[in-house]
Amino acid sequence: MSTKVYTKNAPDAIGPYSQAVITGNLVFTSGQIAINPATGNVEATDINGQTEQVMKNLGEVLKEAGSSFDKAVKTTCFLKNMSDFAAFNAIYGEYFTSKPARSCVAAKELPKDVLVEVEVIAEIG
Repeated sequence: MSTKVYTKNAPDAIGPYSQAVITGNLVFTSGQIAINPATGNVEATDINGQTEQVMKNLGEVLKEAGSSFDKAVKTTCFLKNMSDFAAFNAIYGEYFTSKPARSCVAAKELPKDVLVEVEVIAEIG
């Protein structure tokens, strides 16, 4: 049995999916992009600003699920431009200090034409 996670402090899903799903002692987040939940818009235009917004969104979803960045076991990261890897990695490292397993791939296009998307699998409790 699984439980859907929803918080108004992160962007609403822009399709037929949940912000996250809890099953057992794990939470699986959907990919978060740089939408500001207060406005519903992508406001940052650079990789630094977008990565910060993605991390804020993920933090809120993880919190609602009873988890945190420190409990992450796996992340999947999508970058529109692999040339943004160093800048993205610097900000990512400030949040994921426990160094979970990670995949990072270039994606030709991302929703809303953003530069970055990140999803997380984390322990809860």
